[in-house]
Amino acid sequence: MGKSRKSRRGAAAASVTETVAGGLAELIPDPDRARAWTLLLDGAPQSHVDLDDPAYLSFEYQRRLGHVIDLVAPPGKPVQVVHLGGGALTLARYVAATRPRSTQQVVERDAPLVGLVRRELPLDRNARIRVRSTDAREGLAKVPDGWADLVIADVFSGARTPAHLTSAEFLDEVRRALAPGGWYAANLADGPPLTHLRGQIATAAARFAEVALVADPTVLRGRRFGNAVLLAADQPLPVSDLTRRAASDPHPGRVEHGRTLRDFTGGATPVTDASAVDSPAPPDSVFT
Repeated sequence: MGKSRKSRRGAAAASVTETVAGGLAELIPDPDRARAWTLLLDGAPQSHVDLDDPAYLSFEYQRRLGHVIDLVAPPGKPVQVVHLGGGALTLARYVAATRPRSTQQVVERDAPLVGLVRRELPLDRNARIRVRSTDAREGLAKVPDGWADLVIADVFSGARTPAHLTSAEFLDEVRRALAPGGWYAANLADGPPLTHLRGQIATAAARFAEVALVADPTVLRGRRFGNAVLLAADQPLPVSDLTRRAASDPHPGRVEHGRTLRDFTGGATPVTDASAVDSPAPPDSVFT
């Protein structure tokens, strides 16, 4: 494993480059925030962390997942969260900062990446965050029945979500791990013609009573490749609150739910382990 450092802002901060299991990881200091960093894997931005303000979420999709975290329980109430995919542990840090005494499990397959993040961007010692380095579905299988108030899936390998994390059978395992009233949220990425996104909505609707989707309107119209956050539960979702929060983001998002979401799905059928494929690769232009 090779690593190097390159000065970005003099002695105060330097970028860190290290080979991890998933490719070349780079931690780039944020020029506008004193102790903030962006994690890139093979040039693709993955996470942003502000060590001085872990409640600050820079990336659009992470802000939308932050809204989900804010709404899953009354403000400040501790929750139990499973994160499938760790990155720089941005969302785990957010939960720890906004909901002290929460208990969290992070499943991140890339052990060298976990080591890099722990060393360069250390966690708060009081945060109840356990990190397990294994495959996301294998790690989920070890979560006790009914343990989690929230399961967040944000897993990408080579900028694509692995097929075995897109199926109805995978969601059966999510449901097993969720407590009564628990929520499932997933960061999805797709572009025109949105076949993957529609299939994921249909799959979630086959396993959960309520499903909502938050995304940039241009992504929903199939005009560009981008992220969408899917939210699913077995009880009514706070669609109005989520809509207001998404609309107030720096890049406003739109929430689809109910009939409009069913219409958007357009007859897509649920994905099974037998039919699942990786999510589509983003075009090169996304990262340039």
